[in-house]
Amino acid sequence: ARFSVKTLLEKYTADPIDDSSEEFVNFAAILEQILSHRFKGPVSWFSSDGQRGFWDYIRLACSKVPNNCVSSIENMENISTSRAKGRAWIRVALMEKRMSEYISTALRDTRTTRRFYDDGAIMLREESTVLTGMLIGLSAIDFSFCLKGEVMDGKTPVVIDYTPYLKFTQSYDYLSEEEERGSVESSTSEDSSPEHPYLPLVTDEDSWYNKWRKMEQKFRIVYAQKGYLEELVRLRESQLKDLEAENKRLKLRLEEVMVQNQLEKRELEGVILELQEQL
Repeated sequence: ARFSVKTLLEKYTADPIDDSSEEFVNFAAILEQILSHRFKGPVSWFSSDGQRGFWDYIRLACSKVPNNCVSSIENMENISTSRAKGRAWIRVALMEKRMSEYISTALRDTRTTRRFYDDGAIMLREESTVLTGMLIGLSAIDFSFCLKGEVMDGKTPVVIDYTPYLKFTQSYDYLSEEEERGSVESSTSEDSSPEHPYLPLVTDEDSWYNKWRKMEQKFRIVYAQKGYLEELVRLRESQLKDLEAENKRLKLRLEEVMVQNQLEKRELEGVILELQEQL
């Protein structure tokens, strides 16, 4: 999942990412596999098509997310199966830039999560919290999807291409500043000459174009990191508000219990006094 998110961020340009992007197809397949890992039971009476899938979990666990898209997906006429609705939800959540918020809210509902997943599932392990952190970075990307077609009907099998992740190394666009300075100095040296007769000469125009491409790539990375940090701050503020509200609720509950305890204590003392008088 980490590598798939990284490839999406690296391949992102000014144009929105859609279903034609190989990086997205791989990411969606990986996320679907994570949400389906050790999912309880193949059949469900409360699923519209009788097939139980991760959408049934998302539908319940994410119902408390403010202004969520659950009801909209449920009411889509061209999407009927549980698997298709799950795939539609992945795309809508990405377009809303709220995927991390949905997943983190679902994970906080531990009772519902344990109801749908067997022991050992990724959604029940510590890796799930790491997943929400990785998904925050996707808020820096614009997505655009058409919620219809063979991809959405649930019949297309999920296939993950692991080839890009077998050797995930930095590309030429990510040269360090030292390497970049070295390459510029070597290209601008007056007495430099090609050591190999078959190496093409780099013109000034090519050199400036490469510099521009590197600067553009660095700008995209910084912009994505900025969006990641802003989304992380927003998520932490939301979590802080939830914890403050929970703390306040527990304090009120504690005060109620203490008052109730005092009343019961007084009642017991009265009963003891009455019994002593009778004796």
